[in-house]
Amino acid sequence: MFKSKKDIVFVILAGIFITNAVVAELIGGKLIQIGPFLMSIGILPWPIVFLTTDLINEYFGEKGVRRLSILTACLIAYAFIILLLGIAIPAAKGISPVSDEQFQAVFGQSMWIIVGSIIAFLVSQLIDVTVFWFFKNKTGDTKIWLRATGSTVVSQLFDSFIVLGIAFWLPGKIDFETFMGSALTGYTFKLGIAILLTPLIYLGHRIIKNYLDSDLPA
Repeated sequence: MFKSKKDIVFVILAGIFITNAVVAELIGGKLIQIGPFLMSIGILPWPIVFLTTDLINEYFGEKGVRRLSILTACLIAYAFIILLLGIAIPAAKGISPVSDEQFQAVFGQSMWIIVGSIIAFLVSQLIDVTVFWFFKNKTGDTKIWLRATGSTVVSQLFDSFIVLGIAFWLPGKIDFETFMGSALTGYTFKLGIAILLTPLIYLGHRIIKNYLDSDLPA
């Protein structure tokens, strides 16, 4: 099934990447407040997406990330279609432990949120891979932290503003001041997490390199 160890590594990283990206979209409707700051709970899985994106970039190149990002966007759209079908089919009255109203409240997403999420994901991922390889071509195999953090700094700036802008500001659900404040808060949080994850990126590199260089069978 797998022709090499590299195939196994890609499948594992791709699985982690897709799972966290889809879960982030599914739970994104819940808002949390940290002090005076408001943000979506969907922000929790994104650090793992950052981490796997950088590792896939390193070992499978620009094409690997681009293809995986497009596939993941299609899977996110598919997940939303299934949820819409689930919302449309009525629950068994008096039997289902989850009512239609409860299901709608948790999983109901407007078309603006769906469109905003998918566009933001694709744009941020394509920007991420472009910036990553700009630094990679400049520094070679050194300064992993620079290309990993640098690509996140730029890509997540676009992600934070695109998703909130399309989903909430353009339809008039929030005013411009709230939009800017929430976007900047989410971006700052993502950036802080990305910086804190830097040691894990080096650890991931070491684990993958040791596995690829070992005598273990594929």
